[in-house]
Amino acid sequence: MFKYFPTNYVWNLSVDLAIEMGARIGEIEAMCAPLQEAAKAPDTAGTQAFRETWVRMADRLCELADEDKARGRLLSAGEKISRAASYLITAERLQAHDAPGRLDLYRRHLALFAEGARLSGERVERVEIPYEGTHLAALYVPAEGVQGPAPLLVQVNGLDSTKEMKQRVGLPAWLARRGVASLVVDQPGTGEALRLQGLTARFDAEHWASRVVDWLETRPEIDAKRIGLEGVSLGGYYCPRAVAFEPRFACGVVWGANHDWRDVQKRRLAREGNLPVPHYWAHVCWVWGAKDIADFMRIAENVHLDGVVERIRVPFLVTHGEQDSQIPLKWAERTYEQLVNSPKRELKVFTEREGGVQHSSFDNSINAGHYIADWVAETLGGRLA
Repeated sequence: MFKYFPTNYVWNLSVDLAIEMGARIGEIEAMCAPLQEAAKAPDTAGTQAFRETWVRMADRLCELADEDKARGRLLSAGEKISRAASYLITAERLQAHDAPGRLDLYRRHLALFAEGARLSGERVERVEIPYEGTHLAALYVPAEGVQGPAPLLVQVNGLDSTKEMKQRVGLPAWLARRGVASLVVDQPGTGEALRLQGLTARFDAEHWASRVVDWLETRPEIDAKRIGLEGVSLGGYYCPRAVAFEPRFACGVVWGANHDWRDVQKRRLAREGNLPVPHYWAHVCWVWGAKDIADFMRIAENVHLDGVVERIRVPFLVTHGEQDSQIPLKWAERTYEQLVNSPKRELKVFTEREGGVQHSSFDNSINAGHYIADWVAETLGGRLA
């Protein structure tokens, strides 16, 4: 794990995620060098300083992109704008949910992501899936070199990631080259669903996952018999739950297991393990629609996979980082042990040898991501060469 700030795990996690999304190390240095003292400050003061330096870099990149556009250099402009969007979501993710200007920051990130993708010629399309009288926003990435309906992997967020973050880390592109399409979803409790529509998380993930499959079955370019589901971090709970109760999924993958999130919350109340974001307890109450910590803990009692995973009857891959300091390895082992009815189950623990040893491989995602992409291609009928 790259530790720019010696005493601040949450900020180091954010920097590492930004690097995985394509941040440039020189820009990381420029943004983070002034923040050494702020990294020691309480959440509100510290995260405001973080936000200011990262937004300033995004502004600079947008100015440079404007100069590129004036000269017709649209590919260069698109790359800079895409990077600016990643810096904005990195800053936004650290703010308290009710911090002044946070929503404007998020909306600007969405606009820059869309513009950067368009100018770069990136093959990604924003789509809307009907849900509960409104919609779930998602990013669709088509398979490359496929004649006829293609297999597809639905990908869902964890507690605090977004569809754009997952797109930038790279799994959809790695799958596309293997002949597998992607649908990266902001499910309830994440991304646009939470910030723009007020859709909070729910433990019965199959409720929204089934609506996603309904929508995919209307798309002629997708083979409805070859739709898989992947979840990262807290998605390591959502994914097995959805696959267990939605039999139309052809396989499942967790990128960081999360078998018993209720236990994780109890450990966090006891100050055990690392937290993923500042303002953690206010954040989880926002995500889950809880009125206070006690209400949230009652909700969290449902967020576990005991008695659930046994229902899965399709191939399933469980991955986990050997040194995950948020979710103990034992929960990946528990998920694997209970996959007794899966015809093809696998537990892959990423070690120092291949990298990706931290939570959901945020410290080095590429080897882990390619392992997952290969497994999905093998399972859904994609290609490996």
